[in-house]
Amino acid sequence: MPNLAAAGEYPLGHRNVKRMGYGAMQLAGPGVFGPPKDRGEAVAVLREAVASGVDHIDTSDFYGPHVVNEIIREALHPYPDDLTIVTKLGAVRGADASWNPALTPADLTAGVHDNLRNLGVEVLDVVNLRVGGLSAPMDTPIDVQMNTLAELQQKGLIRQIGLSNVTSGQIAQGRKIAPLACVQNYYNLAHRDDDALIEELAALGIAYVPFFPLGGFSPLQSGLLDETAAKIGATPMQTALAWLLHRSPNILLIPGTSSVAHLRENLAAAEVTLPAEALATLDGIGGKVGVG
Repeated sequence: MPNLAAAGEYPLGHRNVKRMGYGAMQLAGPGVFGPPKDRGEAVAVLREAVASGVDHIDTSDFYGPHVVNEIIREALHPYPDDLTIVTKLGAVRGADASWNPALTPADLTAGVHDNLRNLGVEVLDVVNLRVGGLSAPMDTPIDVQMNTLAELQQKGLIRQIGLSNVTSGQIAQGRKIAPLACVQNYYNLAHRDDDALIEELAALGIAYVPFFPLGGFSPLQSGLLDETAAKIGATPMQTALAWLLHRSPNILLIPGTSSVAHLRENLAAAEVTLPAEALATLDGIGGKVGVG
């Protein structure tokens, strides 16, 4: 079994979690829509993750929609006491698999109840409000949305609130309304727009969770990454994940997969050590590689 504790822990919501978690998005069908080709394998991936020590799973009821949360419930309910399930709101899926904004108070309230029902819980550990598009934040006011989630939190339906795909200004606005457990933004070896924000959040004790942490690559189109990985005896994917773990102690990872073998490979990145020379090479990739 991988030693996930090697990467340390960090506060998320009401408890500490290991910094290597699991993102469940890929358990849905193609385009994160409909059922998976192999539901049994999806259940097996979740059970393997928890058996390997994962105590942080990222999901959303708009994955499928509903499909991924239903699989999580089938695989893991009743949930281990130390498992933190983080979900997100802010979108709904159309019948044509489109991603459509769902940010009104009624939308957010319905989304919370959808997540509660399909996960089979009475309270959600952490709910992220997704504000921006697929990758780029939209710097719009979020007071209405934050107030809605704060009211649901006061009713006991949500333990902690987070933000996804947001700017520093939106984070400041959100923190005036309710404490934030985490921020989930686009960040990886090549895409480093949030460098300053990560430091800002670390100083505040807020977790930073990069989504698409390996980029739209396989995992990154970089000869430097491939060479570095070969030198340290790891795969490029493991090396890119290990760099993120080294980047800042408040970074929590949620690499996703629908394969048990790939899951084990990802989790093993928690044990990868990056020598100084490798770190210097990886640090230099930022700005040299375009994002696909």
